[in-house]
Amino acid sequence: MGDTQELPVRRAVLAGIGAAGVAAALAGCGGGSGDSGGTGAQPPAGAPSPGPADTGATGGDSSDAIKTSDIPVGGGKVFDTQNVVVTQPTAGQFKAFSATCTHQGCQVATVQGGTIHCPCHGSQYSIVDGSVKMGPSTRPLPAKEATVSGDQITVT
Repeated sequence: MGDTQELPVRRAVLAGIGAAGVAAALAGCGGGSGDSGGTGAQPPAGAPSPGPADTGATGGDSSDAIKTSDIPVGGGKVFDTQNVVVTQPTAGQFKAFSATCTHQGCQVATVQGGTIHCPCHGSQYSIVDGSVKMGPSTRPLPAKEATVSGDQITVT
């Protein structure tokens, strides 16, 4: 008995733990090509939770229609299914950006206090131009074209 019989079992257990750890790390930070309808990631241990947005918008939208009335002045909303965040920095001025964080590909989750927040590592972006307000990200969110027609916003 002893160590020689237990060695293959220990290796198998450690290999399983290693693969599970890698899979968990990739799921938490990697950008996927599919639309999961949510962020698919959790903040790291000890990081502040994103909390509810002061705009009442936390993503999870299942409709493709974006209405001007859905976007508060000085705030914004994340549209999960379209992978965009639409903001209204000043009354009647609508901006749109990719909802994919430029740090490690997580989807941003909330718009609060004039910034767009990523729940994975805490990056924050300006609602005005998508520039980085707080890292670890060093690159802005890519801008998209927001066109208003009546009460509808089209993002391209």
